[in-house]
Amino acid sequence: MHKFTVVVMKEFEADTAEEAALLMYQELVKGPAPLQYSVTDEARHARDLTLDRAKADEFAAVDHTADPGNW
Repeated sequence: MHKFTVVVMKEFEADTAEEAALLMYQELVKGPAPLQYSVTDEARHARDLTLDRAKADEFAAVDHTADPGNW
């Protein structure tokens, strides 16, 4: 299994970094999950991804921990 660092990409206008983080937290709590991400692999290759909402919701509805490939 590989390791990835996933960063949510969302731009906010704020007076401080803390306020921007709080605005992000508010978005995560109140709204749907974000669809734009930056993903970096173990070799530090980065790419930006935008997920399809319907496919992402379908994936999220399945318990992927039951997949023998995850054991």
